[in-house]
Amino acid sequence: MKRNIHLIAAARPNFMKIAPLYHALAKESWADPKIVHTGQHYDLNMSDAFFHDLQLPEPHIHLGAGTGSHAEQTGKVMMAYEKIVLEHKPDMVVVVGDVNSTIACTLAATKVVYDPDDTSSLNRPLVAHLEAGLRSFDRSMPEEVNRLATDVLADILWTPSSDGDEHLLHEGVAREKIIRVGNIMIDSLEMMRDKIEADPAYTDLGLEKGEYAVVTLHRPANVDNPTSLKSLCDMLTHLAKALTIVFPVHPRTRKNLESTGLLASISDNPNIKLLGPQNYISFMNLVFNCRIAITDSGGLQEETTYLGIPCLTLRPNTERPITITQGTNQLSTLESIEGQIDAVLRGESGKGSAPDLWDGKTAGRVVDSIKSLLDT
Repeated sequence: MKRNIHLIAAARPNFMKIAPLYHALAKESWADPKIVHTGQHYDLNMSDAFFHDLQLPEPHIHLGAGTGSHAEQTGKVMMAYEKIVLEHKPDMVVVVGDVNSTIACTLAATKVVYDPDDTSSLNRPLVAHLEAGLRSFDRSMPEEVNRLATDVLADILWTPSSDGDEHLLHEGVAREKIIRVGNIMIDSLEMMRDKIEADPAYTDLGLEKGEYAVVTLHRPANVDNPTSLKSLCDMLTHLAKALTIVFPVHPRTRKNLESTGLLASISDNPNIKLLGPQNYISFMNLVFNCRIAITDSGGLQEETTYLGIPCLTLRPNTERPITITQGTNQLSTLESIEGQIDAVLRGESGKGSAPDLWDGKTAGRVVDSIKSLLDT
């Protein structure tokens, strides 16, 4: 009998995390993986080409949750997914990352009862969290709240690195629930490496390998405050004296640059190339060939560590501390970043190394774990 396994995704990074796992499960005679798209995020890059690049079918189930406040999104997804769980009765539900849909589907699946007359502990699906144990220790971040709550409720916690294990053990999680499997995003990168390397993104811009910086900035703390935004523009101007800058501008960031009149201060600089949002393959082609990355996002910290590229993360904390202690990442502030940039360009940033099990084989380990769990 095939085991029904739901893979939950809400936004583009989620689909990238479930893609290697979907492909690995689809090869197994005992597994029937189903992609559940919650519809929490509308993403302009969630196009047919995106699914084609990931070699994914259209999602099997659409919840159509839509946008709204954190509470509205969580509630809509919970109500919609509870109905799906009761209808389809999956054997396992796999949630990924830290978006509102992650905790919403976890809550729905852990509370559901398949048979009111069955008092056994198997009267609902097993719930597993892929990318468990990440912590920023900043509960002002909605993602941190989602991570904490999901890891308390999920039955199985698949961690990407040793620091994830340590966080969970410190929080009192039973050791037998924690299984280190590695970083699933590296599987996606390796799955698409040939397309990334063949993409003409950086050559089309007339760039030379190792002679430019990639910048991504979108967090409210950095781009919503006019004073901070002015400091960021000053930083870009400083960096542009040494390197060409490639800056795919997030819609939120562009809107704020326009409203503050700061857009012209960087768009007129010939060494700053402002781009629209990029698809994964083109963006990673730019990253593969850059000298340094400056970001406030999460995933790029991991990818640059794996690739051995210096990364400066403009945040007070990171839920991926192993990218700092072992990798190529450094936390930065508006006050420190120019000095850190100069140090990187002088070759003083250190090399770093990829953490254990960041090897492109995480999906296979997860499949082995699922089979073992469902066979018991």
